[in-house]
Amino acid sequence: MNKKIKTPAVDYLFDAILALENRDECYTFFEDLCTVNEILSLSQRFEVASMLRKGETYLSIADKTGASTATISRVNRSLNYGNDGYDLVMSRIDGN
Repeated sequence: MNKKIKTPAVDYLFDAILALENRDECYTFFEDLCTVNEILSLSQRFEVASMLRKGETYLSIADKTGASTATISRVNRSLNYGNDGYDLVMSRIDGN
């Protein structure tokens, strides 16, 4: 875990996210918290991570998602050398 982001303010934000009970509440909260582009960027990274985990190529991912190769590379680096956050969440939602 990156100690730079572990602050009381970030803890408070994460507590707020954990308090959300359903997708509609997520939409309501995140639309207030983030810009549309920020939400779309986050969802794009998550989609890229899913596609990388399935073995898709950078070219295919870029074509299907519109993500830049820099974004795909950054997500791939997180998958390979990060804190396994993508894997944790995806295994829970995909049941794998």
